[in-house]
Amino acid sequence: MALKAVQVMEVPSLRQVPETPSAAALLPRAAAAPGFLVLGHRGKGMNALESADLRMRAVKENSLLSFNRAALFPIDFVEFDVQVTKDDCPIIFHDDIILTEDAGKILEKHVTDLCLEEFLSYGPQREPGKVGKSLLRRTDDGRVLNWNVDDDDSLCTLQEAFEKIDPRLGFNIELKFIDHAVYLTRDLTHALEAVLKVVYEHANGRPIIFSTFQPDAAQLLRKLQTAYPVFFLTTGGTETSDDVRRNSLDEAIKLCLASGLQGIVSDVKGVFRNPSAVPSIKASNLSLLTYGRLNNVPEAVYLQHLMGVDGVIVDLVEEITEAVSDFITPTSVAEEPRQVKVRARPNFSQRELSFLLKLVPELVQH
Repeated sequence: MALKAVQVMEVPSLRQVPETPSAAALLPRAAAAPGFLVLGHRGKGMNALESADLRMRAVKENSLLSFNRAALFPIDFVEFDVQVTKDDCPIIFHDDIILTEDAGKILEKHVTDLCLEEFLSYGPQREPGKVGKSLLRRTDDGRVLNWNVDDDDSLCTLQEAFEKIDPRLGFNIELKFIDHAVYLTRDLTHALEAVLKVVYEHANGRPIIFSTFQPDAAQLLRKLQTAYPVFFLTTGGTETSDDVRRNSLDEAIKLCLASGLQGIVSDVKGVFRNPSAVPSIKASNLSLLTYGRLNNVPEAVYLQHLMGVDGVIVDLVEEITEAVSDFITPTSVAEEPRQVKVRARPNFSQRELSFLLKLVPELVQH
């Protein structure tokens, strides 16, 4: 199946990006499906060290290697996590805490308490012969495991990502802040301005979407710049926060409309539990992306496409881009016959779709 090249500016979710001549416009990437975004989660997928699925430990997440591996497939963006070091350098790392082991003792520090040099001293080193600190990770169930993957790579900065990743590939920059921490406006502004400085100096027309779970940071970022869209990240009601703005899709819509944000990124389970929110989001002229492990299931992705979701953030980049191109992109009758791997497209009637949308909220409760 031939993949149609799609100009980045044609993607509905990017209407707010200025139409500046760029490599992205001159050399458009081949999307998995025009009008439906596929974003690589932390590059070619997050690392789930406790998972029995070896694909979740194939390549170090949030690394230059992972981003470039993802770029080999017809994705639109890579999603990654940005924090700002103590000496004001935006770096790419997901967890709030970084762990190492020394003389049998586990040591941990907040990433934002580190200076850049110390941050980069963890894990594999680029300098030949130099050995970095061991890198460990705490899993959701509290275990601390060695951060072992098949293809490892060094930690990196946001600037390096701009310099060393295919310029046609969009960046979904998730701005990370510590959950439940109280931030002063000046501290949020300081961190956001450090990120924006790198973006303005190195973006060179690359498509960019900002996103964050921190509602005050989302509002501030909208005030600080209007060149790039800002999306609000939410669990969609699957978790409860002290900040009511984070607790439902309805609250996310309110925040976006009140603050001039362009879209929402929701846990896919939140969308399936409350499918009626999707028409409300679309009626509000907001874009909707989703994240979560269900996005590694082709049928769940296809159902979201039918519901009107604009795109999905996925770990299994190869599998999902193949599935999306098969069941969403129409095949031209003029194409030459050739041997292809055929995936059956789910074929739901309107009645069946209505039933599924009623059933799914019950299923994802468990």
